Amino acid sequence: MIAALPKTPPKIFYPERDGKPMGETDAHITQILDLRFSLSRYFHTAPNVYVAADLLFYYVEGDPKEFVVPDVFVVKGVPKGERRVYKLWEEGRAPDVVFEITSVSTRREDLGSKKVLYADLGVTEYFVFDPMNGSLRGFRLRGSEYQSLESPIFSESLELELRVESYHLRLHDPKTKKRLMTADEADDAREEAEEENKRLKAEIERLKGKS
Repeated sequence: MIAALPKTPPKIFYPERDGKPMGETDAHITQILDLRFSLSRYFHTAPNVYVAADLLFYYVEGDPKEFVVPDVFVVKGVPKGERRVYKLWEEGRAPDVVFEITSVSTRREDLGSKKVLYADLGVTEYFVFDPMNGSLRGFRLRGSEYQSLESPIFSESLELELRVESYHLRLHDPKTKKRLMTADEADDAREEAEEENKRLKAEIERLKGKS
């Protein structure tokens, strides 16, 4: 009798999208993208800090139904690089910081089941911001539960201050006393620098012509 070959277990598929939009309104989407850009730029020289937005985060190996989609999250101790999804058992680390850009329809989940889940997973700091009314709530893990942070809110994991300015969440670096730029602000600063360089070059050529 020929022994039957062992069956290869079926490969488990982990979807890359959950079918939901990134944000409910333009304000929500802008806030998510601005946070991702600011944090990516801030950590661009740190080789082992990963910043993501609207990425499926699977936390139970073998069960693709167990996932969450943080609006923005930061993980220290894992290499940079694009990922299609984030798998906890492969990366070996849960996010250090999670931002949820909340709304009337998601607030109960963000401050309820998601808050409990992030605490269980060991997410050190959790921030919930509503761009519609400018409310910001921060939590830091103490033991197995979150403790609320009082204003002004400072992220120990990011070493950044969180401030609400005109219904927009901005990040400030206390070491440089500067606000982290958004993509639009970075583009404007680049254009201003290019124009200043052109002006200086023109002035140098003018002075050369006089000599």
